[in-house]
Amino acid sequence: MTKKPQNNMYNNNKSHNDESITTTSTGDNYMQNIHIDKINTNNNNICVENVTVDNFHIDNIKSLPRIYSGKVRDLYNIDDKKMLMVASDRLSTFDIILNQAIPKKGIYLTQISLFWFNYLNDIKNHLTNYKLEDFLTGTELEYAQGRAVIVNKLKPVPIEAIVRGYLAGSGYKDYLKHGAICGISLPPHLRNAEKLPYPIFTPSTKAQIGDHDENITMQQCKNIIGAQLTEQIQQTAIEIYQKASELALKKGIIIADTKFEFGLNDDGELVLMDEVLTPDSSRFWNQDEYIVGTNPPSFDKQFVRDYLELELCWNKQPPIPDLPAAIIQKTVDKYYEIIKRLGIE
Repeated sequence: MTKKPQNNMYNNNKSHNDESITTTSTGDNYMQNIHIDKINTNNNNICVENVTVDNFHIDNIKSLPRIYSGKVRDLYNIDDKKMLMVASDRLSTFDIILNQAIPKKGIYLTQISLFWFNYLNDIKNHLTNYKLEDFLTGTELEYAQGRAVIVNKLKPVPIEAIVRGYLAGSGYKDYLKHGAICGISLPPHLRNAEKLPYPIFTPSTKAQIGDHDENITMQQCKNIIGAQLTEQIQQTAIEIYQKASELALKKGIIIADTKFEFGLNDDGELVLMDEVLTPDSSRFWNQDEYIVGTNPPSFDKQFVRDYLELELCWNKQPPIPDLPAAIIQKTVDKYYEIIKRLGIE
């Protein structure tokens, strides 16, 4: 069994039979309230029934001022140095928040991140030693357990650090057009899902909610954040990817690509922040089903992207399609598979 992270807050043993769950997703001056009337479990398999959506403002944490709501995470101010970061069950694809929530997704994301933060303990990260009960009580504490952490405030670096070890997704599309990704030339005749000769750093802009991230070249990245910081992030991100990929392969998981976010502390040190190596930030493939030249089955939200883009042929414009219960169920199963394979129980 893999060692559990020291900061693991996953301690939710109550049954979900006939349990009602409410989660939220943000919009302009309102939040979507998603009711899941019933969740059944059988041998840790979560079954979702009767999903509905209402649009009105709701906030599960009221004792702390909410300072930001992103596509998935909500941030609450504690003081000048630290804040509460809560991972919701919202699902975002194509930089758009979908109408339905994925039950326990926020807990899964947080616990997977904590696992990797612990494994990558030689990389400075944003976690603190404070406990949730130092700042929350009652129903707020109950909601936050497992899905929230107390983190240090940082100055975010305004780019996303993407590392690709395999040719897939938008990277493959760029390669077919230009023979390169973010200006990095690659060998000819590579196929979809093929392993690259070496991991490459392909930064992107960090878009606001509703906008789309855009791939940029190394020179563009240097123009935004400076050459020294760009090179430091490139080296650190590739180092993390290589170390994590080695462990993941032992668990039957291929990390095709992943996205990191960094910040700077008061001393100007580079700090790994937000989430790390989760199904939301990474493309995870099942090693047993990996075949070059295909779109390998994944343990991440690519499954939902494929449903929206390939099956529904959604043009990524309003109205946002609803996700049927079967798609939500399969998404829950895929996220939970990573929890099981990493031994986070």
